[in-house]
Amino acid sequence: MFGNIGDLMKKAQKMQKDMADVQDKLGELTVEGSAGGGMVKVVLSGKGDLKSLKIDPTLVDPSEIEMLEDLIIAAVNDGKSKAEALGAEEMKKITGGLKLPGGMSLPF
Repeated sequence: MFGNIGDLMKKAQKMQKDMADVQDKLGELTVEGSAGGGMVKVVLSGKGDLKSLKIDPTLVDPSEIEMLEDLIIAAVNDGKSKAEALGAEEMKKITGGLKLPGGMSLPF
C-alpha cells in the first residue's frame, strides 16, 4: 500500500519540476501581436509580459512616440500585476489560505 503512495509522491514531484521547467521556458519565449494592419505591434514573453510596443508614427505626433510607447508598456504591466494580485487574493479565498508548493497553482 505504501509503495503506491511513494510512487504517487514521486510522480507529483516530477510533475511539479516539469511545470517549473515549462514556466522557465515560457519566460524565454516571445510572441508578436499586431493590430490595425500592422500599425501597432507588440512583443510579449510567453508568460504574457509586454516586452516592446511599436506604433506607426502616422498615428501620433512623431516627437512623442517613444514616451507614449513607454507609458503604454508601463500601464499594461501595471494592470497585469494588479490582475495577478487580484487572482491570487481570490484563489486564497477558495483555498482558505492553503499554500501550494512552489511552481504549483490551481487549477492544475
